[in-house]
Amino acid sequence: MTRHETVGLWPGLDVRFAVTQSIVSQQTAFQSLEICDTETFGRALFLDNKIQSAEVDEHIYHESLVHPGLLAHPNPRSVYIAGGGEGATLREVLRHRCVERAVMVDIDGEAVNFVKQYMVAWHRGAFADRRTELVIGDARAHLADTSETFDAIIVDVTDPIAGGPSYLLFTREFYELARQRLNPGGIIAIQAESTASPLLYGHAAIVRTLRQVFGTVRAYATFVASFGEPWGFAVASDSLDPAALEPTEVNGRLAARGVPTRHYDGETHRAMFSLPRHVRDAIAASGETISDRQPLIAH
Repeated sequence: MTRHETVGLWPGLDVRFAVTQSIVSQQTAFQSLEICDTETFGRALFLDNKIQSAEVDEHIYHESLVHPGLLAHPNPRSVYIAGGGEGATLREVLRHRCVERAVMVDIDGEAVNFVKQYMVAWHRGAFADRRTELVIGDARAHLADTSETFDAIIVDVTDPIAGGPSYLLFTREFYELARQRLNPGGIIAIQAESTASPLLYGHAAIVRTLRQVFGTVRAYATFVASFGEPWGFAVASDSLDPAALEPTEVNGRLAARGVPTRHYDGETHRAMFSLPRHVRDAIAASGETISDRQPLIAH
């Protein structure tokens, strides 16, 4: 029997998902979690009443998050993933044959266990890959405590809501820590919130904060239908510039590393980095940044 799940999209705007089956509905130690089957998007994950990914188009989000940064690096062998509970970010990282080690640190072990069991289409065995080290814990604390350094760091966590489990991974202090844990020539890639006009301030604040720490910062975005909005990302480095990659070079590097994709290629890469003027203007404008003491309050 179909029911309708109403979730908030933006302040003052709700959307309804037609749900055909509820698989898991659980309050974990950190968040409310629901895995369900929907009419439009297939199986989907909701955290704190906000959709995180859906079977039909999760590849758009995860390919967009991972590949521009990793392809900009000439030979990424070690990757640190903060968050990424579905295992799909890990899946895309491991598609790069040059990657020898991927450390994924997620704070919610209950959520990861549910995903392992009920969202196999996302991780596709990535948790069992010999190159994977899965750590259940605080990704910022783990990065601070380790002496290991990485060629790339990928931040795939929930919205930076004040007091929530993720906002401390969007601050200037965290980006300074990440820079210390990157090998020379390293790069960081971040899910950077919606670029829809009602919430653009969040994306802009993240990019401006990164610019306080890294020499080169590039913002980009792509539309994710299950989210109902264009989603923003950012990459930052002191020496690499993914936006400078030409489409033929992107396609050549994907082929050389044996990376299969459904959404991302050279033409998509160029389109994602061609942001609308109002987004570029919002980033360029003077405005708030994010620190441990002044977190962004997002939707």
